[in-house]
Amino acid sequence: MQIMPESPSTNLEHVFSEAEKIIDSYTNSVEIKKDIQPVAFGLKALIVKFVMDEKKGSTEPLEHQLKSSIKGIESIEVTDVRRAIG
Repeated sequence: MQIMPESPSTNLEHVFSEAEKIIDSYTNSVEIKKDIQPVAFGLKALIVKFVMDEKKGSTEPLEHQLKSSIKGIESIEVTDVRRAIG
């Protein structure tokens, strides 16, 4: 999931801390990983990786909850979905 902040001055550590709580309550993920990647002109994207039970269905409710609960988020995009087998 790629979380784009509203501005380069948005505290991505704070955004991740808040997002981690929401993602964990929604997915009960064992591990939530983050990466911060430069985009352009000082703007950085927060990349969040986690495991979600596919029985939960779409990520849209989670995306909506993140965007409505955390200040400073411009957009959220699911950039990768993989299926675990085994």
